[in-house]
This record gives sequence, C-alpha cells and structure tokens, in this order.
Amino acid sequence: MKLNDQKLRELGLAVIQVEAEAINALTKQINDNFVSACKLLFSCVGRVIVIGMGKSGHIAGKIAATLASTGTPAFFVHPGEASHGDLGMITKQDVILVLSNSGETEEILKILPVIKRLGIPLIAMTGNPLSTLAINATVHIDVAVQQEACPLGLAPTSSTTAALVMGDALAISLLEAKGFTRDDFALSHPGGSLGRRLLLRVSDIMHIGSNIPSVSETAFISEALLEMTEKKLGMTAIVNADNQVIGIFTDGDLRRTLAKNSDLHQTTISEVMTAHCAVISADILAAEAMQIMEKKKINALIVVSEQHQAIGALNMHDLIRAGIV
Repeated sequence: MKLNDQKLRELGLAVIQVEAEAINALTKQINDNFVSACKLLFSCVGRVIVIGMGKSGHIAGKIAATLASTGTPAFFVHPGEASHGDLGMITKQDVILVLSNSGETEEILKILPVIKRLGIPLIAMTGNPLSTLAINATVHIDVAVQQEACPLGLAPTSSTTAALVMGDALAISLLEAKGFTRDDFALSHPGGSLGRRLLLRVSDIMHIGSNIPSVSETAFISEALLEMTEKKLGMTAIVNADNQVIGIFTDGDLRRTLAKNSDLHQTTISEVMTAHCAVISADILAAEAMQIMEKKKINALIVVSEQHQAIGALNMHDLIRAGIV
C-alpha cells in the first residue's frame, strides 16, 4: 500500500478516538468494587504484588512502579516465574493485584490455588466479569473495552490502556488517602532533576563564611568592586556594624553608578546601593530561590539569619550548577 499523509493522520486519529472512548467508559467502573479495592490496598501491611502476563505484564510493571513511587510499596512478579519459586516472595501480609484481560490466562490460573490457600486478598482487573479469575477474586474491577484500537482486534491496545488508567486511578486515590506529600515523593525520587528540585535547599548550595561578598556601609564603591571581583558572584551585601544586611550592590547597580559619573574612590557604597533588597532564609528549597530570582528579575540573593545577618549568598549560576534550572 502506498503511504498517504492524510490516510496516516486518519489512522492515528482513529486509534486515539477508540482509546479515548475506552478510557471514558471506565468512569462507570469507579464504583463500590473500586472503593473496596482501594480499602484493601490502603490497609495492606505488607506490599502490593502486581502480576500480569504478556502485554498485561508490561502494564502491571508500570502500575507497580507508580504505586511504589506514590507511597504504596509494590513490586511486579511474573506469573511464569511465580510457579517456579517466585511465589516465595509473597507473604500473607501482602495484597495481590492481577491483570488479565481475558481472566483466563493459564500462567495466572496455575498459581491461583496457592494464592487462595494462603488466604491472600486478590484484586483482579479483567475485561470479563464471568471469568475464572474474576469469580475467584476478593474484589473484581471490570476494565472491559468495546473494541481494541487494532483493526484486526488482536493486538492489546485499548484494553491495556484501560488497565493502565485504572491502575493510575488506584495509585493516585491511595496517594490522596494516605496524605502523601511532595516531601514524601522526593524521598523516593532522589535522582535526577526532579529529586534536586524537591530536596535541595539553599543551605546545600550557598556560599558561606569568607566566601560571602560583604562590605560595610561606610566602604567606598572601589572597595565594593574589589570584594565583588574577589568573590565572583556579581554582587556584594552591604552590612551595618552588627553585620545586618541593609542593601546589595550588583553589576547592574555598578552600570547605573558609572552612568552618573560617580567618583568610585570618594562615594560611599550606601549612597548607590539598592536598599531593602530581596533576601532569603537558608532552609527554603533552592527551587524557591530560583522562583524569587525569576519573579524579581535578579541574578543573586543574600541569605540571612533570623537576626537579618548575612550567613550566605548564591546566584543563578549556583542554581544552574546544582541542576535546579
């Protein structure tokens, strides 16, 4: 068949339409069975064991990962491996979530008697409420679809999408019910930019001690320039006799000062500094510091104590190096 651009677009849109209708039909299945499944998972003192074969197995693995990352300990077990020793991973404190569109998957039915004998709660997610798996489940969630997006009706498409969406519905409902927070999420995602944005605080990346650019309010502009050059942050804090921050002098302030032809050796920094500058505390998230910089259109911030004394400094380059930007 000759490729036709318009035909390809039509085929793609048809798939999306079929799968969208399958997802929309799931709203009818957010019923008492769904609630019962959530309660079983919520009360689980062990872990949620997610099982599936073939394409359903791939979806089961994703659901297990989503549960685990949102506050419900879970892992995937392959049903074929389960009957050859991996059932030993499962305890009576666990809850099992099984995916099978037909509800008659041979590898799953083989381990069903053992699950029943151990008395482990079983949540079945199938497309057939009259299947062996559905009938023997503690709770059954119907994820039947009218048609697969595959025109041959063979490749699991709409059915796997429906199962994945229902798994997300379970996971996020549990997240809300457990009061799972951003901090909790960060603890299970310490790697990558997401973890850095959720975990890294200003205190972790700020310049401290002798690396803080700081001059007295009585210093001349020339002295402030030397401090800025040495500390290389593009600014310096201006402090009073008690080391309290009363202003900031930045590269931008320098350009404005030069435009006025001010005498760098005779003009005190307090005459040209930016007073009442933005400051932050050390315990806020580095991502919040970035938001402050972006909102105020500045490139550096002074970190202060409760007494408003300078205890740190950072600029946009520090945030970039830390992977926040």
